[in-house]
Amino acid sequence: MLLMQLQRPRSQQCVVNGAPAVPRIVMAARLPQSRQTATLADALKVGSPGLALAWDGGIVVTNGTTRPFGIDTSVPTTARMYDYWLGGTDNFTADRVAAMAVSEVAPEARLIAVENRKFLRRAVRYLTAEAGVTQFLDIGTGLPTQGNVHQVAQAISPDARVVYVDNDPMVLAHSRALKTGGNTVVIEADLREPQAILDHADTRRLIDFSRPLAVLLVAVLHFISDDYDPPAIVATLRHAVPPGSYLVISHVTGDIRPETATRAAVHYKRVTPGATLRNRDEILRFFTGLDLIDPGLVQVPYWRPDDEPSEAGKVWILGGVGRKPGPQQ
Repeated sequence: MLLMQLQRPRSQQCVVNGAPAVPRIVMAARLPQSRQTATLADALKVGSPGLALAWDGGIVVTNGTTRPFGIDTSVPTTARMYDYWLGGTDNFTADRVAAMAVSEVAPEARLIAVENRKFLRRAVRYLTAEAGVTQFLDIGTGLPTQGNVHQVAQAISPDARVVYVDNDPMVLAHSRALKTGGNTVVIEADLREPQAILDHADTRRLIDFSRPLAVLLVAVLHFISDDYDPPAIVATLRHAVPPGSYLVISHVTGDIRPETATRAAVHYKRVTPGATLRNRDEILRFFTGLDLIDPGLVQVPYWRPDDEPSEAGKVWILGGVGRKPGPQQ
């Protein structure tokens, strides 16, 4: 791998946090889709070379990727980083650079992504098979992978309806190609504007708000900063659903491995400035007025596991499912 420092004239320097940032130029490329790398160096050096420019304080990659759907693949996104950790193929050099920067300070990052996805599947299976829920509003759906919400729910209840919500153009393009049809729809909207999600024509067409439904906020609230008042956002969603409805949340926390989580958050903020660690009490606040389903708010591997968790202690993301009390209509 070619790695060298490039000092530009002061008038052309990039400034980060008030100080000149020194760019690092490395030879990089899109990885073979069949390979998952273990180090940042691997993420950069495998395949045909392209030119990657990584600034301290942010990541921009040039000439190393294609641009499907008119999407700027030189800038990483959290959805494609997550896809990389899950072994997906819809990610690019910039995403892998950003993901491996996180993994270098938090080697358990991939484990967290995998366990979070397992939690989502178990929660949907519980809601469909045991709670009898057949309507799902999945906000911040992410890129399609195996065991998507509609696949898990409709395998149990073929009539289950799912509305996927995201604001990432690549997520929307892939989701509409792979998920849409019948009782499944994908809409473009932003969690920071919950009423727009609730009022969307496709939401109203597919979801019957007179009957219980499940709202899924899985690994998305920690990308909403306190400036947008996340408790109020979630309250809007809670108030909109009838009794007997459910809320599913997973959220990273600094309570379990604070030093590692804090270091990882620094890198995540370079991708999405709203990235925010919250403690258990702050996450519990999202469930205000709801009855938590056993085992409550726990590290996601411990939420009704299929097998005995082996590395749960490394996982600093909490998950829970709450039910809105009262008689079902």
